Amino acid sequence: MNTSQQAFDPQRELLLTRLIDAPREKLFRAWTEPALLRQWFTPRPWTVAHAEMDVRPGGSNLIVMRGPEGQEFPNRGIYLEVVPNQRLVFTDAYTAAWEPSEKPFMTAIISFEAAGGQTRYTARVRHWTVADREAHEAMGFHAGWGLATDQLAELVATL
Repeated sequence: MNTSQQAFDPQRELLLTRLIDAPREKLFRAWTEPALLRQWFTPRPWTVAHAEMDVRPGGSNLIVMRGPEGQEFPNRGIYLEVVPNQRLVFTDAYTAAWEPSEKPFMTAIISFEAAGGQTRYTARVRHWTVADREAHEAMGFHAGWGLATDQLAELVATL
């Protein structure tokens, strides 16, 4: 059973699903090409100041989010699974070269399923603890990831 087929655990997971009017190849590109990711990944007025991505199992990423007042929030992680145009799985449990992070928080499973010329886009975020899930939800997971997904849909419509 792959990671996206396991039963959803509402105690430790958050879920966002959307039907996007674009082929999954465009969504995959927007998730894996730094220049594209910088255009949509954070809900405006936040921005992505910097993005580095080695998109392969074991490859690392660094995404630096910038708040409206200029504060920067670096996020490091590792790709666990990469299935081109179908699925990305990454975690913040490790940083570069499989070094454990100071505080693991989540694993994200991003799925792109073909749906008659459109894509069923699913962002499933698993947390280490119920408290982590609650904290992520309180930070505005649904609103923030929802706005970012709207921006993703706008971007892929132009590719």
